[in-house]
Amino acid sequence: MEQLTVHRARFSELAVHDLYSLLKLRQDVFVVEQKCPFPEIDGRDAEPGVVHLWIADEQGPLSYLRVFEDGGGLVRIGRVVTAAHARGRGLSGTLMRAALEIVGDRPALLDAQVDTATFYARFGFTISGPEYLEDDIPHVQMTRPGAQG
Repeated sequence: MEQLTVHRARFSELAVHDLYSLLKLRQDVFVVEQKCPFPEIDGRDAEPGVVHLWIADEQGPLSYLRVFEDGGGLVRIGRVVTAAHARGRGLSGTLMRAALEIVGDRPALLDAQVDTATFYARFGFTISGPEYLEDDIPHVQMTRPGAQG
């Protein structure tokens, strides 16, 4: 597999063109491709603790996710997305490994589309709640325990 750089930035560190490209990728997949009209820009991107991770080529971002504190000692991983033309290259897995380096020994949480739960299970996440619909897409909450003290 080709070597692509994992970029990492807090909101205040994002260049305007990078922010625009990342938000466009999320919109292209979550709103347009998945036909889910929802407020994709949810106000969490600019929170002080959010870390944005992405992989890009010369045309722009290929894959993205964000990591942030979610209260109660939990770290949330969210908005995991890969452009349609870049899928199957292991990019989301690369970003998940980078995200888990940030998470460290803390417990983590994410909301997964049901058909992606096995992907997250490879990283130690297990289903921790009932299936629910979000924008007419079946989801499950998944958690990964922190290190035992």
